Amino acid sequence: MANEGAYVALGLKVWKSQIDRADKLFRSLSSDDVLREIAPGKNRLLYLWGHLTAIHDAMLPLLGIGERLHPEFDVAFVSNPDKSQANIPSHEETRQAWNVVNAELLKGFEKMSLPDWVQRHAAVSEEDFAKDASRNRFSILLSRTNHLSYHLGQAVLGLK
Repeated sequence: MANEGAYVALGLKVWKSQIDRADKLFRSLSSDDVLREIAPGKNRLLYLWGHLTAIHDAMLPLLGIGERLHPEFDVAFVSNPDKSQANIPSHEETRQAWNVVNAELLKGFEKMSLPDWVQRHAAVSEEDFAKDASRNRFSILLSRTNHLSYHLGQAVLGLK
């Protein structure tokens, strides 16, 4: 299991690195900056930040870490396009939620053992997991790290 442990350690290192990059970027934004569009007519930086927060929040139950902390973010940042909702979380509410959600994830990650990472995640049935064991918690970490990286690239474009 030495190789598997190294893979998980690497996956967590990349996750933390991307979270640090996102923290640095989002921390630097003013309340005016977050209202900038990535490109004309496209998502605003606030929408991307809230979207990432909502997706990370959904990881808590998916990985068996805990209940969602901000399910209300889904309406504003996941199930509806940007600018379609009049009442969305503010810059400061998004900042606080981002910090709390990612801190909870990190605490949960630190408690997980190697066998925990290779268990099925909550969105896959036992039957489907028996057919495809790659549908595990570690695959969620990898896919969500990729998702974060993708949106960080968009956010960087929005700052240019």
